Amino acid sequence: MASKPQDRSDGHYTIAKADKDIIGLGVVVAMIVLIIATGSSALADAVTALISHGQPRNQMLSAALLLNVALLMFGFRRYRDLTAEVRQRRQAEEMSRSIAQTDPLTGCLNRLTVDEALQAMITSARRTGHEVVAIVIDLDHFKRSNDVHGHLTGDAVLLEASRRIRSALPDGSIMARLGGDEFACAAIYDPDHVTAIDRLVLHINQLVARPIVIDHLSIEVTASVGLASTATEHTAEPAKLATALLHHADLAMYQAKKSGRNGYRWFDAGLERELRYRNELERGIREGIPAGEFVPYYEKQIDLDSGELTGFEMLARWKNPRRGLLSPDIFIPVAEEIGLISDLSESLIRQALSDAREWDPRLTLSVNISPIQLRDPWFAQRLLKLLQEANFPPHRLDIEITESCLHENIGMVRTLITSLRNQGIRISLDDFGTGYSSFAQLRTLPFDRIKIDRYFVSNLDSNKDSATIIGAISSLGKGLGLPITAEGIETSAVLDELRKYGSFKGQGYLYGQPSDAQSVHTMLANQNMLRGLSIDPSASTYPFQQAAAA
Repeated sequence: MASKPQDRSDGHYTIAKADKDIIGLGVVVAMIVLIIATGSSALADAVTALISHGQPRNQMLSAALLLNVALLMFGFRRYRDLTAEVRQRRQAEEMSRSIAQTDPLTGCLNRLTVDEALQAMITSARRTGHEVVAIVIDLDHFKRSNDVHGHLTGDAVLLEASRRIRSALPDGSIMARLGGDEFACAAIYDPDHVTAIDRLVLHINQLVARPIVIDHLSIEVTASVGLASTATEHTAEPAKLATALLHHADLAMYQAKKSGRNGYRWFDAGLERELRYRNELERGIREGIPAGEFVPYYEKQIDLDSGELTGFEMLARWKNPRRGLLSPDIFIPVAEEIGLISDLSESLIRQALSDAREWDPRLTLSVNISPIQLRDPWFAQRLLKLLQEANFPPHRLDIEITESCLHENIGMVRTLITSLRNQGIRISLDDFGTGYSSFAQLRTLPFDRIKIDRYFVSNLDSNKDSATIIGAISSLGKGLGLPITAEGIETSAVLDELRKYGSFKGQGYLYGQPSDAQSVHTMLANQNMLRGLSIDPSASTYPFQQAAAA
């Protein structure tokens, strides 16, 4: 670790310490000289007086001797006190420097000092023709373990994990705790033996993954690791290079997490481009929601027996000013991660309710709900408020919940479903067949409909396994009295096969691509399937009819 230069206060303190040492030493030396000069005569006179039981002949000299002895004792004591004070201050100074430079829990360097140490390592490696690798390590699922077992246990896990990582590092390496459960390491290596770094990281992964036993608890954590090397960097200045190495290793670590965790990833330029794109998406979502850039598109839902239109499923689209129309698989996961999925979803539902209010009252509106929204205990109240604001009948709304949601908090899901159904809203179990729903869950949760995942439907005419699964789901639906919707009907051959298994509601590209609100409004107008215009056009709750009247 690079040494830290003393600041000005350290210099003043050193000078003051030296002055005090000289003064104390001077007092002692002066007292010794005085005792030597007067001590022999005064002592002889004092001994003679003691034997003869008389008074010393030179009382002034005796008094001077006693004074010198007292001063010597005082000087010695003062010198000892000053020495102890200097020692205490030096210890305090070293402790302060240690606290400023290291992490108090693990003893590693901290975020403030790792840059300086890394710069010194880069400079040293250049002199010998070696390279430096920066390694950023993040413990997987540590927060969950910390929440379950408590912070004291979490600290013990961090301490043991740091000990294991340090034991794997070669001599002369740097190790720092960047904060939380994230560590940074750096080591010098021979550019002709870069595979040694891969072996080192694999060893670190294996060490961290071993169970950590604390107070009879066996805790398992893994590590996601990112690496960046000076061999692939173009920055020459050590300070900038050190910052770039840690930044790029951090990006690679996050990519390792996305790839499944408990692994490692070397940095490449594509990661930085991906990060810039991700940042653009985040900024665009934050700005696009209030700007109205996210709009609902609608996919037809058809009764397969009669061929009649029964309703639409709302699908989210982003009219991005720079990139055009974006599908939800691009922006929905990002909105969930940055905590904006509720705002985005409610904005889309508000628009969809306003659009659907103009349709024929027999047509229903289906809306997908994110698993994150189901964790919100106030979601049902906010949804009911949207229905009230739009003056939309609850029985025309169908909320779709994915099957995977049932395993996150079954109690909260049951409460939410019951609350919404009590208000007349219908609930469908979406993507059925891809999760782990049990027969008992389907019986105890009051669903109104199940939807077969499009994967099984789209290849029904060519995959025997899909046909078997759809047959089983059809029988299950009949046994439970639950109607079924089949997604992903894209060809007439698939439609013909699907009809063999019973009566379904269906949707898919065979019936047309999802359309925006205006296209749907025009189509329904041509089929005389819009709400009658007998309603007072001046009513504030019917803005579309106000616009038509105007």
